[in-house]
Amino acid sequence: MKVKRIFVQFLLIFSFFISTPVFAQNFFNTDYDPEKSYILMTNPTVENIERIRYLLDKRLLFVGETEFIGIYFYAERYDYSQTIRYIRDNNLEKFHLQRLTGTLTIDNIFEPNDFTNNFDIMFSQSEGIFLFGGPDIQPEAYGETRTLSEVTDPNRHLMELSFAFHLLGSNKNLNFTPFLERNPKYFVIGICLGMQTMNVATGGTMVQDIPSELYSANTPQEIVQLDRDDIHRNYWQEIFDNPQLMPYNFHPLRLEIDGFFQKEVRWKGNISPKVLSSHHQAVENLNDCWEVTARSMDGKVIEGFRHKKYPNVIGIQFHPEVPSLYERKGEYKFSPRDVPQNFYDIVGRSGQKFHKLFWKRVSKAIN
Repeated sequence: MKVKRIFVQFLLIFSFFISTPVFAQNFFNTDYDPEKSYILMTNPTVENIERIRYLLDKRLLFVGETEFIGIYFYAERYDYSQTIRYIRDNNLEKFHLQRLTGTLTIDNIFEPNDFTNNFDIMFSQSEGIFLFGGPDIQPEAYGETRTLSEVTDPNRHLMELSFAFHLLGSNKNLNFTPFLERNPKYFVIGICLGMQTMNVATGGTMVQDIPSELYSANTPQEIVQLDRDDIHRNYWQEIFDNPQLMPYNFHPLRLEIDGFFQKEVRWKGNISPKVLSSHHQAVENLNDCWEVTARSMDGKVIEGFRHKKYPNVIGIQFHPEVPSLYERKGEYKFSPRDVPQNFYDIVGRSGQKFHKLFWKRVSKAIN
């Protein structure tokens, strides 16, 4: 056992040393401890770390002594020096960073590439990964022309798509054996963009713009006339300059009967829970490895899915990680004529229960 640990440590040091600059954030090269357990998180911005800390502090998410490693591609748009300072200034001993380098293109993300060895190491030395929300994936990754997508951070998507491909496999490369075949209980939680990344990585496609493609509403003025349950982010703020208008919408979910949320999250309520929504794209075609767990009330938008083979691989289109959902702070409104409310009261008692049950299921996957 001791010889094995020495070999693993040598492999980690050698692999990350040859692929990452000396002065980068090299957790696996400098501080990795094989006696500890770790969770990976993509896009480790200050905001995303703050959200994880909040969930932990409020005991919504339970991870025991497990620590977090934020992984990112050096070519991402975000300035991670902010995260470095945040971790240092707040003495966050259980949060670490790993910077990744290499060459990624649309043509090599669905095959072994410069990142494969490092992906394998990170997978082998972690319990699971959180894939966080963010901007639109470049449609070229799923074989479409860019028409209605707002792509602002393409390099981030290349890394996250390739890692998700390595974890889950894809119909784009049937000869590749996904990492999870070695550890089927490994957890992958995709939130909003994270779910979309899982879909595209496994070979799926995207609706590039929900209002125009699904509802033939092409302007903010037309979109806000739709039924509110059919609007997935707030377009009123594009019409009026009012700081009290929230960027989100809250709408109920239609949970699949006898599906994941009823059987495993144990949601027994007859009321459709309200969730915080902030996206204009949606999952379109799915690889048959997925089963749909939730939809919008009209059934047009997939709001959740779960892997058929790997029990702890879960994607959701909504945002249960936002701290404002769990306390009465700040008041906002959706339309100019609404009465301002805090998010806690908007989701209500049933929404609170639903979100807490979801995090309980995630905690079970981790532990």
